[in-house]
Amino acid sequence: MDFSIREARKEDMGQVWGLIHELAVFEKEPDAVEVTTEDLIRDGFGKFKHFHCFVAEKDMEIVGIALVYPRYSTWKGPAVHLEDLIVAEKMRGTGLGTALLDEVVKYGHRLGVRRICWEVLDWNEPAIKFYEKKGAHVMRDWNVVQLDEQGIKNYVESLD
Repeated sequence: MDFSIREARKEDMGQVWGLIHELAVFEKEPDAVEVTTEDLIRDGFGKFKHFHCFVAEKDMEIVGIALVYPRYSTWKGPAVHLEDLIVAEKMRGTGLGTALLDEVVKYGHRLGVRRICWEVLDWNEPAIKFYEKKGAHVMRDWNVVQLDEQGIKNYVESLD
């Protein structure tokens, strides 16, 4: 293994943002990233820590990340949500994704969670196969539901 996995530090957030943007390009939404490096520093290392991040590093470069945050399931109890597991294109197929997922699962186990959950795009067959091979259950009969910032604003305004 010619990379290492560690917990992210504030100074990593510029490179973490770069990988987030790389993922957005891969997912055909290059202009969708609104979060900034400053947001990542504030939200991951500020007074209220909104996420925990692992990074994969090779030759002093961040080449992968796994970003997680706590959730609570009304059916299961404590859970962790894996927001993104990103492997730089040049590092795919090296075992880096497995190493990052291993860290996430060990982290959830240490926290005593009863579920680790995440989403995967239905057209991303390599990722689906990867997760299923690891024992994850891809629930194809569930749909992701979101209110974006404008949707939230519209909803609140409709309450008046």
